[in-house]
Amino acid sequence: MADTDRPNVGTYLTDEEAKEIHGAFMGTFGLYVGIAVVAHILLWVNKPWLPL
Repeated sequence: MADTDRPNVGTYLTDEEAKEIHGAFMGTFGLYVGIAVVAHILLWVNKPWLPL
């Protein structure tokens, strides 16, 4: 039986589960971006690709 109080978005997650998954995703995405920034800084220190 479909729950008429919630829109049909094609998932069976509750709001709490979706927020938990979103929080984990944002945490790992932040870590990924942080590692990428550090890698770019280290590369810039080693071999600058734009003359300033």
